[in-house]
Amino acid sequence: MNYKDAFHRTVHEAPGGCEALAVRMGYTAGLLRNKANPNSTTNVLTMDDASRVMELTGCHDVLHALARQHGFVCTKIDEQPASDMAVLESVTDIWQSLGQVGTQVHTALADGRIDRHEVESIEKAIFVSIRPMMELLARLNGMAQ
Repeated sequence: MNYKDAFHRTVHEAPGGCEALAVRMGYTAGLLRNKANPNSTTNVLTMDDASRVMELTGCHDVLHALARQHGFVCTKIDEQPASDMAVLESVTDIWQSLGQVGTQVHTALADGRIDRHEVESIEKAIFVSIRPMMELLARLNGMAQ
């Protein structure tokens, strides 16, 4: 998913929908709807808009879409002190996400060929699996003496 589609989905899936979010942002619903329209050429999405929507909704799909588009992965820095349980949770998250990668690859290879849609699904699963690995690294760095 690209960042414009992620913004559109975030705006329309916000609690109360586009209308409620527009009020919180000081916009009219029509203006926010236009900014969220990936095909709009008049009221365009700005970085300030994206940042504000992420702040208000707690949904960071726009950030992750931008990172993925440019070959990066975003990891939220855990503000809680690292613990053995947090490390174990990170490890099990990694196992689960790697299982998803394996499932996607297995499914794609089942018919003996891979199409573009299957590669995109595998790519998404890989990017999702990188996040818990980075979280594990951050937790371990937090525990290092």
